[in-house]
Amino acid sequence: MSDIGNIIGDTGFKFNKRYGQNFITDVNLLDAIVRDAGIDGGVVLEIGAGAGTLTAALARAADRVVSYEIDLSLMPVLSRTLAGLDDKVEVVFRDVMKESDAAIDAAVGDNYALVANLPYYITTPVLMRFIERDNAPKSITVMVQKEVGDRLCAMPGTADYGAITASVALAGRAEITRIVPRTLFYPQPKVDSCIVRIALSDKYAAVDKPLVRRIIRCAFAMRRKTLVNNLMSGLSLSREAALKIIESIGVDTRVRGETLSVEQFVRLAVAYSRL
Repeated sequence: MSDIGNIIGDTGFKFNKRYGQNFITDVNLLDAIVRDAGIDGGVVLEIGAGAGTLTAALARAADRVVSYEIDLSLMPVLSRTLAGLDDKVEVVFRDVMKESDAAIDAAVGDNYALVANLPYYITTPVLMRFIERDNAPKSITVMVQKEVGDRLCAMPGTADYGAITASVALAGRAEITRIVPRTLFYPQPKVDSCIVRIALSDKYAAVDKPLVRRIIRCAFAMRRKTLVNNLMSGLSLSREAALKIIESIGVDTRVRGETLSVEQFVRLAVAYSRL
């Protein structure tokens, strides 16, 4: 592959700060992301083709890659970096967050992996969109800022643990597979990144997940307040009812939401549904 800096210079591409564009240039890192994602054949949905470096690496391991890219000005760059891959790569120049579920399903089918190099501002919306949809991917592997990765994989009771952590844990197991120094991007960002892989599972398939997520959001709505006060406010419960469901899961009624595991949130949801 030609040097990405030269290609960008040749095509006259201008970076758009609005999209948080930082392209991966290190070949070893690109191959590592593919390995961490467990790609060995099959279909991959990539969000954010960028300069196409990761897209090309994915295409070498997958049967087919469908890559969404919002920035139309990257067309000339991608025509260079993805040359010769037309039979394996389809680049869709649309905002995936505005794409219908039906259109995405038509493109990737019902057995696909999601891989993305995500800027900070879109990480949570993308993750929750694909975790919550009916035709969810079998796994999600994302490159995110290190602090975001820490949040996604945090343990209950820690400062990084939040609503997104518990919501991701409801869908599967998240782990940081490697730390990525800022020097491996072009242009170089101000912070380091990491790769997070989420192996989705059906552990809570029988659970009312929308209700669990609602309770999680309530629990973290005001971190300084106790769980009982947040549940009273968010679910319009009396103090007596809120205390009853907290007591039913065997925790101190003075507890704060950030100390609860996803299993305890599931039990709270079950108790709430029986009121």
